[in-house]
Amino acid sequence: MLRKGLGYFSRYFSLILLVAIWQGVCSAGLISSHVLASPLAVVRTAETLVRDGTLPKNLVVSLVRAASGLSLAVIIGVVLALVSGLSRMGEEVVDGPMQIFRTLPALALVPLFILWFGIGETPKILLVAFGAAFPIYLNLHKGIRGVDVRLLEMGKTLGLSHSKVVRDIILPSALPDFIVGLRFAVGISWLMLVVAEQVNAESGIGHMMMDAEDFLRTDVILVGLAVYGFLGLMSDQIVRYIERFFLIWSLDKNREVS
Repeated sequence: MLRKGLGYFSRYFSLILLVAIWQGVCSAGLISSHVLASPLAVVRTAETLVRDGTLPKNLVVSLVRAASGLSLAVIIGVVLALVSGLSRMGEEVVDGPMQIFRTLPALALVPLFILWFGIGETPKILLVAFGAAFPIYLNLHKGIRGVDVRLLEMGKTLGLSHSKVVRDIILPSALPDFIVGLRFAVGISWLMLVVAEQVNAESGIGHMMMDAEDFLRTDVILVGLAVYGFLGLMSDQIVRYIERFFLIWSLDKNREVS
Protein backbone atom coordinates (compact mmCIF):
# COMPACT_ATOMS: atom_id res chain seq x y z
CA MET A 1 0.00 0.00 0.00
CA LEU A 2 2.83 2.37 0.92
CA ARG A 3 4.65 1.59 -2.32
CA LYS A 4 1.46 2.30 -4.27
CA GLY A 5 1.09 5.67 -2.52
CA LEU A 6 4.69 6.56 -3.29
CA GLY A 7 4.09 5.60 -6.92
CA TYR A 8 1.21 8.05 -7.21
CA PHE A 9 3.27 10.78 -5.53
CA SER A 10 6.28 10.24 -7.79
CA ARG A 11 4.02 10.38 -10.83
CA TYR A 12 2.85 13.89 -9.95
CA PHE A 13 5.98 15.10 -8.17
CA SER A 14 7.30 16.99 -11.20
CA LEU A 15 3.96 18.76 -11.63
CA ILE A 16 3.80 19.71 -7.95
CA LEU A 17 7.39 20.97 -8.10
CA LEU A 18 6.63 23.03 -11.21
CA VAL A 19 3.61 24.67 -9.53
CA ALA A 20 5.69 25.40 -6.42
CA ILE A 21 8.43 27.05 -8.50
CA TRP A 22 5.80 28.99 -10.43
CA GLN A 23 4.27 30.28 -7.18
CA GLY A 24 7.68 31.15 -5.74
CA VAL A 25 8.74 33.12 -8.80
CA CYS A 26 5.46 35.06 -8.84
CA SER A 27 5.59 35.73 -5.06
CA ALA A 28 9.14 37.04 -5.40
CA GLY A 29 7.95 39.55 -7.98
CA LEU A 30 10.19 38.18 -10.71
CA ILE A 31 7.20 37.92 -13.09
CA SER A 32 4.45 40.52 -13.36
CA SER A 33 0.87 39.38 -12.84
CA HIS A 34 0.08 40.92 -16.26
CA VAL A 35 2.48 38.40 -17.78
CA LEU A 36 1.64 35.34 -15.67
CA ALA A 37 -0.67 35.12 -12.67
CA SER A 38 0.37 32.99 -9.71
CA PRO A 39 -1.33 29.64 -8.97
CA LEU A 40 -2.96 31.09 -5.84
CA ALA A 41 -4.31 34.01 -7.86
CA VAL A 42 -5.70 31.58 -10.44
CA VAL A 43 -7.46 29.57 -7.71
CA ARG A 44 -8.95 32.71 -6.15
CA THR A 45 -10.11 33.94 -9.56
CA ALA A 46 -11.72 30.57 -10.27
CA GLU A 47 -13.62 30.75 -6.99
CA THR A 48 -14.83 34.27 -7.83
CA LEU A 49 -15.95 33.25 -11.33
CA VAL A 50 -17.87 30.31 -9.89
CA ARG A 51 -19.56 32.41 -7.21
CA ASP A 52 -20.73 35.16 -9.56
CA GLY A 53 -21.96 32.60 -12.12
CA THR A 54 -19.63 33.66 -14.93
CA LEU A 55 -17.80 30.36 -15.18
CA PRO A 56 -20.85 28.03 -14.92
CA LYS A 57 -22.79 30.06 -17.51
CA ASN A 58 -19.96 30.04 -20.04
CA LEU A 59 -19.16 26.41 -19.28
CA VAL A 60 -22.68 25.28 -20.14
CA VAL A 61 -22.53 27.16 -23.46
CA SER A 62 -19.20 25.55 -24.35
CA LEU A 63 -20.41 22.07 -23.40
CA VAL A 64 -23.49 22.42 -25.62
CA ARG A 65 -21.39 23.58 -28.57
CA ALA A 66 -18.83 20.81 -28.14
CA ALA A 67 -21.46 18.09 -27.68
CA SER A 68 -23.49 19.30 -30.68
CA GLY A 69 -20.43 19.52 -32.93
CA LEU A 70 -19.10 16.13 -31.81
CA SER A 71 -22.47 14.45 -32.33
CA LEU A 72 -22.68 15.86 -35.84
CA ALA A 73 -19.08 14.77 -36.50
CA VAL A 74 -19.86 11.20 -35.43
CA ILE A 75 -22.84 11.04 -37.81
CA ILE A 76 -20.90 12.49 -40.74
CA GLY A 77 -17.75 10.46 -40.08
CA VAL A 78 -19.59 7.15 -39.66
CA VAL A 79 -21.79 7.60 -42.74
CA LEU A 80 -18.89 8.60 -44.99
CA ALA A 81 -16.67 5.81 -43.62
CA LEU A 82 -19.38 3.23 -44.33
CA VAL A 83 -19.90 4.53 -47.86
CA SER A 84 -16.17 4.63 -48.55
CA GLY A 85 -15.23 1.46 -46.69
CA LEU A 86 -17.94 -0.86 -47.96
CA SER A 87 -17.80 0.10 -51.64
CA ARG A 88 -14.97 0.64 -54.08
CA MET A 89 -17.03 3.20 -55.94
CA GLY A 90 -17.87 4.91 -52.66
CA GLU A 91 -14.18 5.10 -51.81
CA GLU A 92 -13.39 6.70 -55.16
CA VAL A 93 -16.10 9.31 -54.63
CA VAL A 94 -15.61 10.06 -50.91
CA ASP A 95 -12.01 9.38 -49.91
CA GLY A 96 -10.31 11.87 -52.23
CA PRO A 97 -12.28 14.94 -51.07
CA MET A 98 -11.92 13.86 -47.43
CA GLN A 99 -8.15 13.65 -47.76
CA ILE A 100 -8.14 17.16 -49.24
CA PHE A 101 -10.51 18.72 -46.71
CA ARG A 102 -8.68 17.29 -43.68
CA THR A 103 -5.55 19.28 -44.59
CA LEU A 104 -7.36 22.62 -44.63
CA PRO A 105 -6.50 24.83 -41.61
CA ALA A 106 -9.46 25.63 -39.41
CA LEU A 107 -8.60 29.33 -39.09
CA ALA A 108 -8.70 29.71 -42.87
CA LEU A 109 -12.29 28.44 -42.88
CA VAL A 110 -13.58 30.84 -40.24
CA PRO A 111 -14.30 33.74 -42.66
CA LEU A 112 -16.14 31.43 -45.05
CA PHE A 113 -18.20 29.86 -42.27
CA ILE A 114 -19.19 33.31 -41.00
CA LEU A 115 -20.08 34.41 -44.53
CA TRP A 116 -22.15 31.28 -45.17
CA PHE A 117 -23.80 30.73 -41.78
CA GLY A 118 -23.66 34.11 -40.03
CA ILE A 119 -22.24 34.81 -36.58
CA GLY A 120 -24.62 32.72 -34.47
CA GLU A 121 -24.18 29.23 -33.06
CA THR A 122 -24.27 27.43 -36.42
CA PRO A 123 -20.72 28.26 -37.63
CA LYS A 124 -19.24 27.42 -34.22
CA ILE A 125 -20.90 24.01 -34.11
CA LEU A 126 -19.98 23.30 -37.73
CA LEU A 127 -16.33 24.21 -37.10
CA VAL A 128 -16.22 21.68 -34.27
CA ALA A 129 -17.92 19.08 -36.45
CA PHE A 130 -15.58 19.79 -39.35
CA GLY A 131 -12.46 19.10 -37.33
CA ALA A 132 -13.79 16.15 -35.35
CA ALA A 133 -15.26 14.23 -38.29
CA PHE A 134 -11.92 13.35 -39.90
CA PRO A 135 -10.40 11.10 -37.19
CA ILE A 136 -13.68 9.20 -36.98
CA TYR A 137 -13.79 8.75 -40.74
CA LEU A 138 -10.13 7.77 -41.10
CA ASN A 139 -10.06 5.25 -38.26
CA LEU A 140 -13.41 3.64 -39.06
CA HIS A 141 -12.48 3.42 -42.74
CA LYS A 142 -9.21 1.73 -41.72
CA GLY A 143 -11.11 -0.68 -39.48
CA ILE A 144 -13.57 -1.63 -42.21
CA ARG A 145 -10.83 -2.15 -44.80
CA GLY A 146 -8.70 -4.07 -42.31
CA VAL A 147 -11.20 -6.81 -41.45
CA ASP A 148 -9.62 -10.27 -41.53
CA VAL A 149 -10.29 -11.86 -44.92
CA ARG A 150 -10.72 -15.24 -43.24
CA LEU A 151 -13.69 -13.91 -41.30
CA LEU A 152 -15.30 -12.69 -44.51
CA GLU A 153 -14.70 -16.04 -46.15
CA MET A 154 -16.22 -17.79 -43.16
CA GLY A 155 -19.30 -15.58 -43.46
CA LYS A 156 -19.70 -16.54 -47.11
CA THR A 157 -19.24 -20.22 -46.23
CA LEU A 158 -22.03 -19.96 -43.66
CA GLY A 159 -24.26 -18.38 -46.29
CA LEU A 160 -24.60 -15.01 -44.60
CA SER A 161 -26.12 -12.23 -46.66
CA HIS A 162 -24.14 -9.06 -47.35
CA SER A 163 -26.10 -7.10 -44.74
CA LYS A 164 -25.45 -9.77 -42.10
CA VAL A 165 -21.75 -9.86 -42.98
CA VAL A 166 -21.62 -6.09 -42.46
CA ARG A 167 -23.63 -6.24 -39.23
CA ASP A 168 -22.10 -9.34 -37.62
CA ILE A 169 -18.52 -9.34 -38.93
CA ILE A 170 -17.34 -6.04 -40.40
CA LEU A 171 -18.80 -3.56 -37.93
CA PRO A 172 -17.79 -5.48 -34.76
CA SER A 173 -14.28 -5.94 -36.17
CA ALA A 174 -14.03 -2.21 -36.97
CA LEU A 175 -15.39 -1.07 -33.59
CA PRO A 176 -11.96 -0.81 -31.86
CA ASP A 177 -10.72 1.49 -34.63
CA PHE A 178 -13.88 3.57 -34.32
CA ILE A 179 -13.26 4.01 -30.58
CA VAL A 180 -9.71 5.17 -31.29
CA GLY A 181 -11.07 7.68 -33.80
CA LEU A 182 -13.65 8.84 -31.26
CA ARG A 183 -10.93 9.52 -28.69
CA PHE A 184 -9.04 11.63 -31.19
CA ALA A 185 -12.27 13.37 -32.22
CA VAL A 186 -13.09 14.32 -28.63
CA GLY A 187 -9.71 16.00 -28.23
CA ILE A 188 -9.97 17.79 -31.57
CA SER A 189 -13.48 18.99 -30.77
CA TRP A 190 -12.12 20.97 -27.80
CA LEU A 191 -9.31 22.40 -29.93
CA MET A 192 -11.79 23.48 -32.58
CA LEU A 193 -14.05 24.95 -29.92
CA VAL A 194 -11.22 27.22 -28.77
CA VAL A 195 -10.96 28.57 -32.32
CA ALA A 196 -14.73 28.89 -32.73
CA GLU A 197 -15.33 30.69 -29.44
CA GLN A 198 -12.66 33.30 -30.04
CA VAL A 199 -14.31 34.55 -33.23
CA ASN A 200 -17.51 36.62 -32.93
CA ALA A 201 -18.65 34.81 -29.78
CA GLU A 202 -20.66 36.45 -27.01
CA SER A 203 -20.41 33.58 -24.54
CA GLY A 204 -18.39 30.47 -23.80
CA ILE A 205 -15.02 29.78 -22.18
CA GLY A 206 -13.13 31.05 -25.23
CA HIS A 207 -15.09 34.31 -25.20
CA MET A 208 -14.35 34.71 -21.50
CA MET A 209 -10.64 34.30 -22.23
CA MET A 210 -10.74 36.84 -25.08
CA ASP A 211 -12.35 39.42 -22.80
CA ALA A 212 -9.66 38.72 -20.22
CA GLU A 213 -6.97 39.33 -22.82
CA ASP A 214 -8.27 42.86 -23.42
CA PHE A 215 -7.79 43.65 -19.71
CA LEU A 216 -4.50 41.71 -19.30
CA ARG A 217 -6.21 39.27 -16.92
CA THR A 218 -3.85 36.33 -17.19
CA ASP A 219 -5.53 34.74 -14.16
CA VAL A 220 -8.84 34.44 -16.05
CA ILE A 221 -7.03 33.14 -19.14
CA LEU A 222 -5.33 30.44 -17.07
CA VAL A 223 -8.67 29.50 -15.51
CA GLY A 224 -10.07 29.04 -19.00
CA LEU A 225 -7.09 26.90 -20.04
CA ALA A 226 -7.48 24.79 -16.91
CA VAL A 227 -11.17 24.28 -17.69
CA TYR A 228 -10.39 23.22 -21.27
CA GLY A 229 -7.77 20.78 -19.99
CA PHE A 230 -10.12 19.33 -17.38
CA LEU A 231 -12.93 18.95 -19.90
CA GLY A 232 -10.58 17.21 -22.32
CA LEU A 233 -9.43 14.80 -19.61
CA MET A 234 -12.96 14.01 -18.44
CA SER A 235 -14.31 13.50 -21.95
CA ASP A 236 -11.43 11.14 -22.74
CA GLN A 237 -12.22 9.17 -19.60
CA ILE A 238 -15.83 8.86 -20.71
CA VAL A 239 -14.73 7.47 -24.08
CA ARG A 240 -12.42 5.01 -22.31
CA TYR A 241 -15.35 3.87 -20.17
CA ILE A 242 -17.38 3.34 -23.36
CA GLU A 243 -14.46 1.35 -24.75
CA ARG A 244 -14.37 -0.90 -21.69
CA PHE A 245 -18.14 -1.39 -21.88
CA PHE A 246 -18.39 -2.28 -25.58
CA LEU A 247 -15.00 -3.94 -26.06
CA ILE A 248 -14.84 -6.03 -22.89
CA TRP A 249 -14.10 -9.08 -25.05
CA SER A 250 -11.06 -7.38 -26.55
CA LEU A 251 -9.73 -6.22 -23.18
CA ASP A 252 -10.14 -9.69 -21.69
CA LYS A 253 -8.29 -11.17 -24.66
CA ASN A 254 -5.42 -8.71 -24.17
CA ARG A 255 -5.17 -9.64 -20.50
CA GLU A 256 -4.97 -13.32 -21.38
CA VAL A 257 -2.20 -12.65 -23.91
CA SER A 258 -0.21 -10.55 -21.45
